[in-house]
Amino acid sequence: MILHRRRLLTATAGLAGASLLGGCDRFAGTPAGRRTLGIGEDANLYVQRLLMSDMTTAQEFPELMISPWFKPNGSIDPPDSAYKALAAKNFSEFKLKVDGLVETPLSLSLADVRALPSRTQITRHDCVEGWSCIGKWSGVPLAELLKKAGLKPQARYAVLHCADTLEYASLDGAWLKPSRPGTVREAHAAYVQLAAAGDWGGSPSGTASDGQADPDASDGRRPIRYYESIDLFDAFNPQTILAYDLNGKALPVSNGAPLRLRVERQLGYKNAKYVMRVEMVSSLAGFGDGKGGYWEDRGYEWYAGI
Repeated sequence: MILHRRRLLTATAGLAGASLLGGCDRFAGTPAGRRTLGIGEDANLYVQRLLMSDMTTAQEFPELMISPWFKPNGSIDPPDSAYKALAAKNFSEFKLKVDGLVETPLSLSLADVRALPSRTQITRHDCVEGWSCIGKWSGVPLAELLKKAGLKPQARYAVLHCADTLEYASLDGAWLKPSRPGTVREAHAAYVQLAAAGDWGGSPSGTASDGQADPDASDGRRPIRYYESIDLFDAFNPQTILAYDLNGKALPVSNGAPLRLRVERQLGYKNAKYVMRVEMVSSLAGFGDGKGGYWEDRGYEWYAGI
């Protein structure tokens, strides 16, 4: 019975994704289209939460089913100066920040993260574009980090700030957004995170989080980096991890080193790569267009449950 429901939900999500990518952009851009899509998303979230508890997990697979090659997607080699400096030293100077609405803000090295309780899971990554891969992920459960930091009562969402600049905005505040989903595959500069404010490497003013000028802000433009968000229901699920290993080896840059989110009950675009900071917040209104993620700001569902 659970399998049949899962297939139904997966098919529904696939049809929704296909409609977005297959020519419904004009309708989706109208007020009626946005209302219709919003109703569909609300229904998806309601049904998912009705059928599952916060401990319900996605299917896991035996090692013999691991894909011989886990396809990288989106950014595969971030051009950002700060990220390149970290990668050049094999992330030995990397620090994961966990802050916002927490009692004890954290700044953890990759060694610190690896020393925390870990989880390994073999799961299937389902991309909204229609392809899937099975991979073996090891990492720290996000719940462990949040327990270590201690959540304040107002905390409702985890916003994941990432390292990869995928688009630029002008320094005067005008956004340079892709006009349609397919645009991001036409040029690297078309990828973007809209939640740059105060994040690990950039802000709307073109300065870094330490107050210094962002080295990637130049020529009248500033970098805007990818972001995603999940609520506490998914943040505390046992399969929600910040992964540092893929198939028994350190996560490669193309797949999101040094850390990437794995939230196995949702579609691939929710599984943010190059995670630098986890910020606990009470509302998503202050990030990007207030929809909770880069793709969500462009019409995708915030809750991409499968």
